[in-house]
Amino acid sequence: MPTMTRSHLAKALTGVAVAATAALALAGCSGAGAGSAGSKSGGTLNVLMVNNPQMIDLQKLTADNFTKETGIKVNYTVLPEDSLRAKASQEFSSQAGQYDVATISNYEVPFYSKNGWLLSLDDNVAKSADFQQSDILKPIQDALTGSDGKIYAEPFYGESSMLYYRTDVFKQLGLTMPANPTWDQVAQFADKIKSSESGMAGICLRGQPGWGQMVAPLTTVVNTMGGTWFDDDWNAQVTGEGFTKALNFYVDLVKKDGENGAPQAGYTECLNDMTQGKAAMWYDATAAAGSLEASDSPVAGKIGYAPAPVDKTQSSGWLYSWAWGIEKASKNQANAEKFIEWASGPKYAELVAKKFGWAEVPPGTRTSLYENPDYQKGAAAFYKQVQSAIDSAKPNDPGTQKRPAPGIQFVAIPEFANLGTDASQQFSDAIAGKTSVDAALKSVQAEAQKVGDKYKK
Repeated sequence: MPTMTRSHLAKALTGVAVAATAALALAGCSGAGAGSAGSKSGGTLNVLMVNNPQMIDLQKLTADNFTKETGIKVNYTVLPEDSLRAKASQEFSSQAGQYDVATISNYEVPFYSKNGWLLSLDDNVAKSADFQQSDILKPIQDALTGSDGKIYAEPFYGESSMLYYRTDVFKQLGLTMPANPTWDQVAQFADKIKSSESGMAGICLRGQPGWGQMVAPLTTVVNTMGGTWFDDDWNAQVTGEGFTKALNFYVDLVKKDGENGAPQAGYTECLNDMTQGKAAMWYDATAAAGSLEASDSPVAGKIGYAPAPVDKTQSSGWLYSWAWGIEKASKNQANAEKFIEWASGPKYAELVAKKFGWAEVPPGTRTSLYENPDYQKGAAAFYKQVQSAIDSAKPNDPGTQKRPAPGIQFVAIPEFANLGTDASQQFSDAIAGKTSVDAALKSVQAEAQKVGDKYKK
């Protein structure tokens, strides 16, 4: 697969709006980590991190654990998801060395590693007996492995996608969620809930612009409805029958039965709506389950979990991991490796469980976590569904037709960050009524074909 120049990659993500950073100087975490993390070395680390709930827990644990054990202080820069991606892209493509470690994903790992922007973790972290690399779930490890077979990132958490629903609302309205729901069934449920005078949205779906926001769940709908961004010969298929059906379905569902402010609603907004009882269903990342079942969650014990809805395929859940990558230009590589050994190590789960409860342990990383009786008890409501969703994800065959690059909720090429973000703005505008679905599809088709033409032989 052709790679992207540094300037090209930086340009690809700079269109994302940059939010204010929350730079927190915190001392690091503990002897809950792996072998080499237990030796005091001192120094500092600069970590660039997304502001998801699990990462906020990590911040709270850092000073009394990792730093206390190693003497390494950690300066966190915490950003919303889209801003984080833009910042990380600029940092790694320029190899500025401002940050030692960053949360990146299985989208970035293939071309970041191929361009030489990441430090291989094979020689130290992955070889540490205490780290137990073989314990990492295979779909997640494979997704974080470069084309040269080396591991370039370790998962902080892994996820697929699934459907959340309020069991009490379904019972009250006499609705029964099927074991494997279809999108048509979900739409029917959403309509009945919205029209029941419950004051709740029937469903929450991301409408916020961003290739990692609206485009992620939308692309899984495209896949299962028979569409794709590109066919196997790199011909754009955005105006094709499957993609057209999926976008019309998605936009209509959100406009009719979705959340208030849908064009600005992303993962965080939908999580808040679900937690606050403003929505009865939500299709999104499996990683949200721990927050919904947290001890202080108003809806804990009221949430049901179902597989990602389907249409023409047997499954449609995505595969994703927020993972730790070390910038090749880092001058603190040894300390960075210690941090990863701690934050992604097998004992970190015990630390989180002790402080916050087993339901809030970062999921989707290790076989041992899913075999742990304490975790099975604490996350009884959702752990089986999450593990099943990750295991059934098919990044190389997510739809009904062959495609030229892997990826479920994205196309694994560097240009997709720019293409997906531009497309999402137009799709979001369709939800807001600023443009029509047909106009958005035609415009994005033209953009997609320009990308496809670069890859044609």
